[in-house]
Amino acid sequence: MDPAEFLSLGDALWLDFVNTARDRVRPPADRLDSPAAYHRWLAGQRLRADADVPFTEVRHLRERLAGLAAALDGGQPPPSSAVEAINARLAGAGGHLRLMREGGSWRLDFAPAAPTGALAAIARSAAETLADERCAVRECAGETCSLFFTDDSARQNRDYCSPAACGHGRVVERRRGRLE
Repeated sequence: MDPAEFLSLGDALWLDFVNTARDRVRPPADRLDSPAAYHRWLAGQRLRADADVPFTEVRHLRERLAGLAAALDGGQPPPSSAVEAINARLAGAGGHLRLMREGGSWRLDFAPAAPTGALAAIARSAAETLADERCAVRECAGETCSLFFTDDSARQNRDYCSPAACGHGRVVERRRGRLE
């Protein structure tokens, strides 16, 4: 896999998945334009492909999660279609709860019955982000960038997916006093 083929700047698996239809240039190129491209992305993420999942379902989940990212970035409630898509994927992940001792305290953990498939892992990543009140989803403020990323900073004031790539010029201008 060409390392430049897929960007992993979302700080969450599900956002990296969504970002395969977004880019740092406009109009964005769809990097998952075929099942072969999807399998290259899976390999780069070290995910196990789901058996017998049509590529149309992969694209459908990505569309729902893109809607979720856009809603969260806009301060809107999660679309019910995205929540339903996440829950449908999570429901297919069989396993059991187990009690684990960690660092002198107990915690409840979910143990999957089999290795997690890619779409269930992506859905779980989205669910974890949605359930984390300290984590915000943002769209990059770069002039040509449309990538989503998570902002779990204390002040939740991160503006760029990559400050070095998308925010560098703005930081330099701000230091020179050209921006307010």
